[in-house]
Amino acid sequence: MTTNTGKTPSLRLEIREMLALALPLIVGNLAQAAINTSDVLILGRYDVDALAASALGVNLYFAFGTFAMGLVTAVSPLVAAERGRMMHSVRDVRRTVRQALWVSASICIPIWFVLWHAEAIFLAMGEPANLSHMAGQFIRIAMWGLLPFLVQIVLRYYVSALERPLWGVFITLLGVVVNAAVCWILVFGLFGLPELGLTGAAIANFTANFAMMLGMVAVVSGVRRFRRYRLFGRWWLSDWPRYREIWRLGLPIAITFAFEVAIFSAAAFLMGRISGTSLAAHAIALQIAALAFMVPLGISQAATVRVGVHHGRRDAFGVTQAGWTALGLGLAAALNASTLMVLFDRQLVGLFVDPANPGSAAVFALALDFIMIAAIFQLVDSFQAVGAGVLRGLQDTRWPMLFAAFGYWVVGIGVAIWLAFYRDWQGLGVWTGLASGLAAVAVLMVARWMLRRRLGIGTYGGATG
Repeated sequence: MTTNTGKTPSLRLEIREMLALALPLIVGNLAQAAINTSDVLILGRYDVDALAASALGVNLYFAFGTFAMGLVTAVSPLVAAERGRMMHSVRDVRRTVRQALWVSASICIPIWFVLWHAEAIFLAMGEPANLSHMAGQFIRIAMWGLLPFLVQIVLRYYVSALERPLWGVFITLLGVVVNAAVCWILVFGLFGLPELGLTGAAIANFTANFAMMLGMVAVVSGVRRFRRYRLFGRWWLSDWPRYREIWRLGLPIAITFAFEVAIFSAAAFLMGRISGTSLAAHAIALQIAALAFMVPLGISQAATVRVGVHHGRRDAFGVTQAGWTALGLGLAAALNASTLMVLFDRQLVGLFVDPANPGSAAVFALALDFIMIAAIFQLVDSFQAVGAGVLRGLQDTRWPMLFAAFGYWVVGIGVAIWLAFYRDWQGLGVWTGLASGLAAVAVLMVARWMLRRRLGIGTYGGATG
């Protein structure tokens, strides 16, 4: 690839390099999202109450899981910058990956403690007792998949930063198959096994994460391209400077991720206070929007690597070219997603619930309304995601964290509560608030990228950009 030359590629070549890295990441992200989507599809055909409870449980679980994932996301810019500085570096890359695994284990302990008391948390938030109990039981099983999930994420970031992301795609697709098969069998009780319903979905979630961890460990241990780094040799030895570096760079990313995911979790809690129908419709619309988001997310991850490599070389022009390439690709992806949501809204929602079923008709109609708003905010969601990715490549993570705090929790949640409960827009008000928060963050992220040279970010002496 052109990263081996140490030279800034042409714009056409940069686009090709970005797409070559982004496309497998997009497929991997879609596969990761498909694990949760398959649960929703199966539970939607099993029982509406189980679907609502899983939506409640998954939102809390992934709020914490995404925070932890943000911590280890520091692997991408650190490894990319090191490869830009010295292409065949081994020791420094190994230090980063090993200590990211240490961080993964460290953060799981307090998260497990909190998640074990999920039912009490839901009740304190005013959620219905039955839904709270079901969601709490779901989390008490699924939460043990958090550490395997983080380990495989670290290893996926590692192979992606080496610009070999296809291995992560293969393993994630394996996870999709494992989850769908185990979930279908255990939820409905096939092949002589007991019908476990929501509990079966939780077991499937854990099983899929464990299978993906084993798959990624096998890849980095067995494939010659990765084996030379000897990631697991003497892994127990401490490296506190690098451990602290991952926390320094990763904690703002983690908080940014948590702010974004938590506002969607908060939206689910608000929907639960409106009605069970609103919560189920929200779960469906959010799954569709989340699948669409996997495309700009993959572009964002590729941008972090490509900008990070140029940043490691202290190549200001390369940084600029890679960043704007990513933002342009993100805009194109968002326009496509919005068009599909508008043209095929009924078909998309129909994948989750049957509109001919009297018990699902209200959920179907409400989900259609939510999808229209989701189509509108695809544009701003793409810009905020890719904007964060290019800044992350420059290891600029603190201000994006503050932008997320303001956009999501001042603008977004403020507008959502006001419209939903004070203007009686109900679920539509919640989704309008989400769109407003994403728009605010997008404007701030892109503005910081455009003003980066004036702010002293990514400038390298006499280099131009």
